[in-house]
Amino acid sequence: MRLRFPCLLLALSCLHPLSLYAGGEMHAAAVPRVVPGDNLVIDGVPPIPQELADRVGRYTEFRSARLLGWHPSRREILISTRFGETAQLHHVQRPGGARRQLTFFRDRVTTGFFLRGSNSIIYLRDRDGNEFFQIYRLDLHTSESTLLTDGKSRNTDAVGSHTGRLLAYSSTRRNGTDTDIYVVDPQDPKTTRMLLQVSGGGWEPVDWSPDDKTLLVREEISAHEAYLYLVDVQSGKVTPLVGRPEGDLKKDPFGLRTAPEPVSYKVARFSADGAGVLVTTDRGSEFYRLAYIDLATRTHQYLTSHIQWDVDSFDVSRDGSLLCFVTNEDGMGVLRLYDLKARRELPRPRLPAGSVGGCTFHDNGRDVAFTLATARAPLDVYSLDVTRPDQVDRWTESEAAAPTADLPEPVLIRWKSFDGRTISGFLYRPPSRFTGPRPVVISIHGGPEAQFRPTYAGATNYLLMELGVAIIYPNVRGSTGYGKTFLQLDNGPRREDAVKDIGALLQWIAGRPDLDRNRVMLHGGSYGGYMVLASSIAYGDRIRCAVDIVGISNFVTFLERTESYRRDLRRVEYGDERDPQMRALLQRISPLSHAAKIRIPLLVIQGKNDPRVPYTEAEQIVQTLKKQGTPVWYLLANDEGHGFAKKRNADFQFYTMVMFIQKYLLG
Repeated sequence: MRLRFPCLLLALSCLHPLSLYAGGEMHAAAVPRVVPGDNLVIDGVPPIPQELADRVGRYTEFRSARLLGWHPSRREILISTRFGETAQLHHVQRPGGARRQLTFFRDRVTTGFFLRGSNSIIYLRDRDGNEFFQIYRLDLHTSESTLLTDGKSRNTDAVGSHTGRLLAYSSTRRNGTDTDIYVVDPQDPKTTRMLLQVSGGGWEPVDWSPDDKTLLVREEISAHEAYLYLVDVQSGKVTPLVGRPEGDLKKDPFGLRTAPEPVSYKVARFSADGAGVLVTTDRGSEFYRLAYIDLATRTHQYLTSHIQWDVDSFDVSRDGSLLCFVTNEDGMGVLRLYDLKARRELPRPRLPAGSVGGCTFHDNGRDVAFTLATARAPLDVYSLDVTRPDQVDRWTESEAAAPTADLPEPVLIRWKSFDGRTISGFLYRPPSRFTGPRPVVISIHGGPEAQFRPTYAGATNYLLMELGVAIIYPNVRGSTGYGKTFLQLDNGPRREDAVKDIGALLQWIAGRPDLDRNRVMLHGGSYGGYMVLASSIAYGDRIRCAVDIVGISNFVTFLERTESYRRDLRRVEYGDERDPQMRALLQRISPLSHAAKIRIPLLVIQGKNDPRVPYTEAEQIVQTLKKQGTPVWYLLANDEGHGFAKKRNADFQFYTMVMFIQKYLLG
């Protein structure tokens, strides 16, 4: 099994002492207020009435369950869910059974797997959102955890061998930048050795051969270019399975690295007999297809050419006879089954309405576990028996304090952008009791190589159900799920074309009688935070206010300060700031260069330990706006990274945003 690091989205240094948390006048009247923790630095945010928190509170009280994997022999599962401040590992022994908590840390634990051949679990944990993950082995007999890594470097992508005697992972321990591949006996951390020394931050082990003698390794160059290699575990000898194209790599006039014909291999697994590798790849296609690569001939046999959507994920039964896989169909995850011996797709299983997030075979070859989310229910874990695919077992039933039965279903919408290209997104409408044109929040995803997928909106349902605000989640150019041409439409010098997609959406809103063109707020995190700032500059006359969460304000300073292990990967997407021509372009399109045009009120939210978008990106835009008199609220968490993972911080963030919306969007 494979263990990846968690990917979180949304969430600086101390500008003022916490005692300045008044944001304005301190009234003599003893109005009950929410008392922020001393981990928060607050600037310009008015005191939050306790009454607001009480009113909003039930919408913040909900759980979700994330499938991590099956027990190797018993029909039991490992999940990640939250009962306290942060998500932790839990063991569920039967469908609908109790969730028995296994880890109890102040920091989140969202990834893990049962280690074969032992009564142990392998898991990853970082500190205060810094994403410098360490790998541990948890002994289920003693509840003791053993550190397997050095305690300092970034360690990710742990993959256990079939016997459980070896563990492979990638680590920056050599120089802090390159993600070399290591192996270790998880029972003895002293056996750690470097298997493969690499150059670059995109290397990761992905699977072991059935005899545990060969490791399958992936090299990611960018969101649209990645290759696969075979590494002999004894000697370290590397053999390209599908390696980089031969010949010199080119650079375009803006310093962007390109291969003659870049290809991406995303998910990869050895076949059960070890004679081939099953992959998802966009080789020769706009979309990721399932393919079988014969190790003797290197030929590709494509299995899903009939499906014109990305295959997001898949798993192979232990006997090698069946595949389960999930396709991304206009943002909805669809579970499918495939007979590898007959080379044909099986009838699609009947599932509860919703979007499937991934699937995993039990070693018995019959049970397939998967996660499923809907707009009316948080993410939960289910399974089906492939011999009876219409019979579905529900393993978890996550609670929500606010009622969910009447929550609105998202509506797929489309609009034409400046160049005639169709852009799509999802519209969540408030209940019909809210009459007249409704105020709108446009929430832009990060990545930029990400995609909004319809799911349970969590606390955001308060905006829909209690404030009557409509919410639109656009998938602008550069989003995944719509083909590799669409994915690259915002690269380098075309960055501002994605901003124009938001301008076209504002025009679409203006033509809708059910939406209020004069009350629109932008909201976005990470790259979505950049989009918020850039759109506030370009379309400030059509926007009331904006919320920027861990957003990029200057591409040059972002690229210079983001953690070194991810810098080159980001340069492929945004451009190389070391190239004079590209540097000039990046400065020109950076929001900080045009901050004087931002006159709408702005809420900025940031984690101090963010390794992706350094807190200085938030600090410099806040200071600039304050100097020119633009209303700006600023919330920093000293114990968070690229998003708020601790519940008390996430709750305070949401209270702040609700108050901001009431004042500037609805007021």
